[in-house]
Amino acid sequence: MENFSEHIELEATVPDDYAGLRLDQALAKLFPQYSRSRLQTWLKDGQVLVDDKVLRSRDKVLGGELITINATLKTEAAWEPQPIDLNIIFEDDALIIVNKPIGLVTHPGAGNPAGTLVNALLHHTPELEKLPRAGLIHRLDKNTSGLLVIARTLEAHTHLVAQLQARTMGREYEAIVCGVMTAGGSVDAPIGRHPIQRKQMTVIESGKPAVTHYRVLQRFRQHTHIHVKLETGRTHQIRVHMAHIHYPILGDATYGQRLRLPPQCDEALKLALQQCKHQALHARRLQVEHPISGETLQWEAPLPEDLQQILALLEEDNERHST
Repeated sequence: MENFSEHIELEATVPDDYAGLRLDQALAKLFPQYSRSRLQTWLKDGQVLVDDKVLRSRDKVLGGELITINATLKTEAAWEPQPIDLNIIFEDDALIIVNKPIGLVTHPGAGNPAGTLVNALLHHTPELEKLPRAGLIHRLDKNTSGLLVIARTLEAHTHLVAQLQARTMGREYEAIVCGVMTAGGSVDAPIGRHPIQRKQMTVIESGKPAVTHYRVLQRFRQHTHIHVKLETGRTHQIRVHMAHIHYPILGDATYGQRLRLPPQCDEALKLALQQCKHQALHARRLQVEHPISGETLQWEAPLPEDLQQILALLEEDNERHST
């Protein structure tokens, strides 16, 4: 596999009002398009000069110094590009928006060394190789479908990650849950690794803060169609929170429950529910501030066909048993 690299040349004069700041603090202010960890790496590698001298992160600036950066962005990971079809919703010089199908793993890992979204992205846009996680800003579980944003440059990556951390990136989902909800609400419960089942997450006091908002779109006899908005982005957050409040997502083999069919439902609905072998969860809408223009952009992807069919059958079931 060919290695991609890009040479970075930057120059700036330290303003007088930065006097007394540590060098790493001054760099973060002067070059906000790059992450602090990236700037620290360049500092340690001697690729940052202050008046032609190599200084330490903790050294103080006085104001008026000329800072020059000559650095090279190198390949981040040795993941292989693969010609896998992508459903690209939007693409420009800064970012890519992809509608991920059910069954596609987001990035390589234990048990999934290839055949992932990242492998497909590297084939489509080889220069992503020099970005952290090939430009991925967030991820979706293998059996969750929907919209993902990918950065195409390091500057865009830094900008989009900052939006994610500041909770200004809008991520909205639709799901079908088991049980009939009386109303919408919020779940504010910390999520962490399960102490015994290490591949699972759970609501646990020692976990990271997690907030999920949900509202009812339509009620059925034994299920509810809901809209979900994330305030945080923990692993398996929606699935864990819905199970925690006893409305697990339909088809969730990890956090769900044994399939319960509505009494006296017809064969078509019975078959559709039985054949739903993935969680009925879809990232429906995505909103970001464009890293270059600053414009607020929003995209929407319709529910996968099998979930649309289940909703249609559930609605027919409602009508059939409403009298």
